[in-house]
Amino acid sequence: MQQQKAAGLQSIQRAVELLSIRDSAKTIQDAKKKTFQFWRTQPVPKLDEEVVGNDHIEPDKPVTEVRDEPFTLPTGFKWNTLDIQDPVVLKELYTLLNENYVEDDDNMFRFDYSSEFLRWALMPPGWLQNWHCGIRVIKSDKLVGFISAVPAHVKIYDKTKKMVEINFLCVHKKLRSKRMAPVLIKEITRRVHKQGLFQAVYTAGVVLPKPVAVCRYWHRSLNPRKLIDIKFSHLSRNMTMQRTLKLYKLPEVPKTAGFRPYKPTDIQQCHKLLNKYLSKFDLSAVFSLDDFDYWFTPRQGIVDSYVVEKNGKITDFVSFYTLSSSVMHHPTHKNLKAAYSFYNVSSGTPWKDLILDTLVVAKSMEFDVFNALDLMDNKKFLEELKFGMGDGNLQYYLYNWKCPSMDTSQVCLMILFCFYFESVSSVILKDLYQGCVLLNSFQPNTTRQAESMSKYHLSIVQNQKRANEIMRLLILTCNSDSDWLMSGECCLKRQQYVTSV
Repeated sequence: MQQQKAAGLQSIQRAVELLSIRDSAKTIQDAKKKTFQFWRTQPVPKLDEEVVGNDHIEPDKPVTEVRDEPFTLPTGFKWNTLDIQDPVVLKELYTLLNENYVEDDDNMFRFDYSSEFLRWALMPPGWLQNWHCGIRVIKSDKLVGFISAVPAHVKIYDKTKKMVEINFLCVHKKLRSKRMAPVLIKEITRRVHKQGLFQAVYTAGVVLPKPVAVCRYWHRSLNPRKLIDIKFSHLSRNMTMQRTLKLYKLPEVPKTAGFRPYKPTDIQQCHKLLNKYLSKFDLSAVFSLDDFDYWFTPRQGIVDSYVVEKNGKITDFVSFYTLSSSVMHHPTHKNLKAAYSFYNVSSGTPWKDLILDTLVVAKSMEFDVFNALDLMDNKKFLEELKFGMGDGNLQYYLYNWKCPSMDTSQVCLMILFCFYFESVSSVILKDLYQGCVLLNSFQPNTTRQAESMSKYHLSIVQNQKRANEIMRLLILTCNSDSDWLMSGECCLKRQQYVTSV
């Protein structure tokens, strides 16, 4: 019985610890209430700082002054530089991300990066294997953490800097209480510094110090019946399924004369067209010819590009990449196929017509949804083409650089991935459930609470409201004289959680 009791308390302690660190800020107002113990030690602007200049925060330093030794990991773990050209290693990375990477807040969808997509994303011109930074368990050699960097040229107002894009920060769910994410960030920073680069750009679904821009994802239904079935979207008030299908119906073929797939012989015209367009924005990518060839040459199941050609001249360019998501807990549908708008240029065709044709070809390729951020000139077509506003923001950040914040219409920089953030996961809820069931075996007076929790667990907790109710049940269930459960630390964590919901 003592072992059973100890196991129950351990499960609950682990769950409460995870709940205490997952309280990520989604708004500037929420973020200002947090201390950001890690980020306040980094060269980033403070949330309440009014920035007027456009320059680095810390000056570059000689590479010889950058520490040679990797940062220290918790006992039992080791650093490992991943060779993703090895199919076995690439499969390990795929598995880590597929099982532990970004989920939506309701724990219903999770990004599902294919091995081919990962190779494309992590090996652009100038890539370094040393920037594919992993953490393994010493005993089992299991991959449990990862972060990466890829080279980038970025224009920030009137200055252009060579820097890196930070992608794929991911820690195994069961290890997030060990605070490995800050160590991963510090280690990739050290490795990038050793190459003489001292700035980075990244995005996150949560608010950190300090966003340079805040964008919103918009979604255009291509397969509304499926999207409603998996609860990605829902029937609007006073709408039937038939009326919804009619509302989102698209033409069978593109309407614009000269709209066709991109060909390698288009590269010179398209490269010039895109860079000219990018130059008008305050935060934008700068592509070399090799960069353009790499990122926009069509690859099946990864990236697609189209142009409009009139009398031998290319006037318009569109592109989108493929990123599927796993559908969690659905009996029929296991995958959500999504197209993400990449870089587009309209100089001869109206935006509405150009993107409508893009939606038509995406629909013909059996995509379920077409996603786009409200940056660049995208606001010119989003509402008119029946895109719906998403429920979360995407923040853009610069590391070791300060500049005034900007409107989304002045951003023309697409980062393929969302920087890691933590959400309520089934791991936490299972720990709560299992711990309370074990405690219930020697606490007869908690039968009702354990039964209630069991019902929630079996129905799969899929939203924040239910998670809040589970936590309240946990507090009722934890009527024990256990040293830890009665400790000031646990009581404080429980009280902080209750007062925050």
